Amino acid sequence: MSYDRLTAENTAVLFVDHQTGLANGVQTQSPPEFINNVKALVTIAQIYKLPTVVTTSAHDGPNGPIMPVVEQGLPNATIVHRPGQINAFDNEDFAAAVKKTGRKKLLIAGISTEVCVAFAALSAKKLGYEVYAVLDASGTWSRLVEDAAVARMVQAGIVPITWVAVGAELLGSWASPTGEAHAKLMGDHLPFSANNMAGFLAAKGPAR
Repeated sequence: MSYDRLTAENTAVLFVDHQTGLANGVQTQSPPEFINNVKALVTIAQIYKLPTVVTTSAHDGPNGPIMPVVEQGLPNATIVHRPGQINAFDNEDFAAAVKKTGRKKLLIAGISTEVCVAFAALSAKKLGYEVYAVLDASGTWSRLVEDAAVARMVQAGIVPITWVAVGAELLGSWASPTGEAHAKLMGDHLPFSANNMAGFLAAKGPAR
């Protein structure tokens, strides 16, 4: 396969079923880790102005409303509330919203990895999109379940990825106009990155 990079011009983001009730079942990461990673992906969508589609399943039931970190962080996202379809692409409004982005590369994250992410990713791949599963902004209740889902997606040609790799590929160069915002993203969501910067500034001394 050729290496066709993610760019701010060819990429869209799909948040599938990041709902408060479903988030209670995520056991593959700690709650703080999961929220941190989801927020990082949300921030990447903001920094690079990526078209974003958010979808829920039975949001007025036990699955719960959209996680605040997603809803508040992406006020301009297209939101599609599905009444019952498990695979998001079985919902015509969702499929139309994704098509309307005009982007060929899709970053997909969601709860749970083996259903909400995998089913949407497999359908998107069949429709001709280039699909990336953002694993650390996704979650489920079992590492075994997640591993099986990743194996299934990889077999179908879906690319597993993390928010750090997504962000770095979109950034391209620290000299780009988004460099400063991206540095803040890294400091806010990766403690070692914040420590590196603090150490550098301390060694540099006060500005003159």
